[in-house]
Amino acid sequence: MTETRCGFAALIGAPNAGKSTLLNQLVGAKVSIVSRKVQTTRALVRGIALQEQTQIIFVDTPGIFAPKRRLDRAMVTSAWGGAGDADVVCLLVDVRKGFDEENEAIFSKLSEIKAPKILVLNKIDTIAHEKLLGLAADLNAKAQFVETFMISALRGHGTETFLKKLAGFMPEGPWLYPEDQVSDAPLRSLAAEITREKLFERLHDELPYQSTVETELWKDQPDGSARVEQTIYVTREGQKKIVIGEGGKTIKSIGSAARKEIMEAAEQKVHLFLFVKVRENWGDDPERYREMGLEFPKK
Repeated sequence: MTETRCGFAALIGAPNAGKSTLLNQLVGAKVSIVSRKVQTTRALVRGIALQEQTQIIFVDTPGIFAPKRRLDRAMVTSAWGGAGDADVVCLLVDVRKGFDEENEAIFSKLSEIKAPKILVLNKIDTIAHEKLLGLAADLNAKAQFVETFMISALRGHGTETFLKKLAGFMPEGPWLYPEDQVSDAPLRSLAAEITREKLFERLHDELPYQSTVETELWKDQPDGSARVEQTIYVTREGQKKIVIGEGGKTIKSIGSAARKEIMEAAEQKVHLFLFVKVRENWGDDPERYREMGLEFPKK
């Protein structure tokens, strides 16, 4: 009988390097929210992929950046913590940005990670081949990588080969999750993340960074459907008006888009009810951090 393998692969990188897109591609389902805006992922999200007899548990970490606020610090700490606990660490680099300031800061800390490190050059369809090879050589000269992969997470180019290679880094051992499970996130928190993604898509500027979503109720009904109640927390009354929109148009549009994806994730009919509340200092409330799966920074 073939030995089963199981282990953890951390996906780290600067904001918008494509970590969440890659995770969803490798797992074959939506487990992490994706947005063109940076710093969308706030806590560690785990996605589970199978490669023959190997179960690979991917840890999608928040983008690593220079933190300014308490929430930023919690996210960056969470990202490095996820990297430190993994069997292999995959550093994603957006090839259009190359070795910019953000990546320079990440590279300076890579030597602290003991696990084998893999360089993943993403969005390869956006630059010339010669430039890509030059960038790969340059980055390999700056850190100790055991492998380099060139992929397009969005289009799926190179992701299959990448997955096969990763399987070899996983230690022998029993699978930690059932064969058909694609994420360890409870449905309630995945549903909250989906709604937060819709907020990001429909609103602009600073608002989404000053908002958070919590699933307050998930109740299965006798007819097989679920009643889901969520609260969108914002920091000011003016933001509440923006989220609701004229005549409730904005929140209706957010709710409609979120309900569709929550139904797909839950595989059942969902009745979604959204509420908007002002909580001025939620960014300094330890309870909100616990809800997001983040450690509350003391200062």
